[in-house]
Amino acid sequence: MEIKVDDLNGPEVHELLREHLLSMHLHSPPESVHALDLEGLRRPEVTFWTVWEGGELLGCGALKELDPGHAEIKSMRTAAAHLRRGVAARLLAHILAEAARRGYTRLSLETGSAEAFDPARRLYERFGFAYCGPFEGYTEDPYSVFMTREL
Repeated sequence: MEIKVDDLNGPEVHELLREHLLSMHLHSPPESVHALDLEGLRRPEVTFWTVWEGGELLGCGALKELDPGHAEIKSMRTAAAHLRRGVAARLLAHILAEAARRGYTRLSLETGSAEAFDPARRLYERFGFAYCGPFEGYTEDPYSVFMTREL
C-alpha cells in the first residue's frame, strides 16, 4: 500500500468522496453531517491523503489543523471493495505519525453514533482515542461521537 498526499483532482477520489458523503447522509440527518466536501478538503489547513495499491484507490483520510497544537482527523474512508484489509489502520497510523512530526499535542475527531459507525469507533479506540465532549465549534448532538488522543 502506498500513501500519498493527493490534490483531489482524480475521478477515483471524487467517486470515493461522493460515496463517503452519501453514506454520511444515509446514517445522519443533514445538520449532523460534518464531512468536508472537495472545497473544504482543499483548504490550506487541510492535508488530504489517499491509499493506493496497484493503481487502485483503497481509501482516503485528512488532517485539519485547528491550532498549532491541535488537529482533527477528517474524511477517513475505505473503498467498499477493500474493507477489512487494514487500509484504515494503515492510514490512521500514518496520520498519527504525521501529526506527531508536526508537533501537535492533541488529535481529535468526530464520527457518527449510529451502528454503521461501530467499526470506525473500534478502530479509533484501538489506536488510543478516548471519548470526549465536543471540540472546536462542534456542539452536543445525538448523532455525533467525539474522540481525542494526546500525542
